[in-house]
Amino acid sequence: MLEFTILNEPGVPYGPEKTGRPTAPSRPQKDDLLWKGILEDVFEDFLQYFVPEAEKEFDLKRGFEFLSQELEQLFPPEDDQYHPKRIDKLIKVFKKDGAEVSILVHIEIQGKYEKDFSLRMYTYYSRIFDKYRKPITAFAILTEPTYVKRSNSFNISAYGTNLNYTFNVYKIADQNPMELYKSKNAFAMVVLIAQSALYGKLLSENNRDEFLLDLKMKLAKELLSIDMPKEKIRVLMDFLKYYVRFNAEENNIIFEQELQKLTGRSTTMGIEELLLDRAKHEGKVEGKLEGKLEGKLEEQREIAREMKRDQFPIATIAKLTKLSVDEVERL
Repeated sequence: MLEFTILNEPGVPYGPEKTGRPTAPSRPQKDDLLWKGILEDVFEDFLQYFVPEAEKEFDLKRGFEFLSQELEQLFPPEDDQYHPKRIDKLIKVFKKDGAEVSILVHIEIQGKYEKDFSLRMYTYYSRIFDKYRKPITAFAILTEPTYVKRSNSFNISAYGTNLNYTFNVYKIADQNPMELYKSKNAFAMVVLIAQSALYGKLLSENNRDEFLLDLKMKLAKELLSIDMPKEKIRVLMDFLKYYVRFNAEENNIIFEQELQKLTGRSTTMGIEELLLDRAKHEGKVEGKLEGKLEGKLEEQREIAREMKRDQFPIATIAKLTKLSVDEVERL
């Protein structure tokens, strides 16, 4: 008997929850870039958040290796069902006994859950293990605005041969805001910021900006009050500024003015420096941004248009999308 089972998949179609919580469209790809960067900026906090004994387990002073180019080799920019749809991070950490552990951080930023998700997670694991032959721990961080339980396992069996793969699933919508506040962990603050963007989806356009402006200012004040290195606060503040967006441009100006009163300076250059440094560190942006076909080029242009609407600096947009400054200006 041949069996093919994906465990823990919900038996209901994707839609509003019993709580009345609405669904939302997929997040723009520029959010992918922000997620990708913030994970690198606060990865030590990410590790400590999920592994309470991280300082005893890992040699944090040795640092981490971000294996972006290796991921691009394992998952070339092809439009097939096994290709990562959003963001993948592969990070090598070192245990105190000298052993290596590869951590796959897979972030799925989408409004509609895909039934083959568990299969894709297993595919990522098998390809990476085949290359490195090292222990791997995988995290699926889901940013969708729903409480529906998602699969954390892939199971397949045939005539006495069985395989069961289980991975970590972390849903932004499920987290308790008060617990996140109490932790004072930088990754916990990232989750709080991501949650605030989800809350905005619950409101009508008339009330949304007013609510988000108040929430963003509260989060900004909280960030400034935390005993944390200034550089970490800066990247968190930039993530807050660009991840939680208003419908009306005047609210961006109000937020900047209020933030300037709190800090005594403007933070505009912070995000530009952050993204340029990120692009330099990565060597190149996601493979989709490097596409040479016309379809890929149009995708780059659309990302650039969205970034222009959010007032990213022209030079930064050109750097990240690989478009010329002149072309970005014409969009």
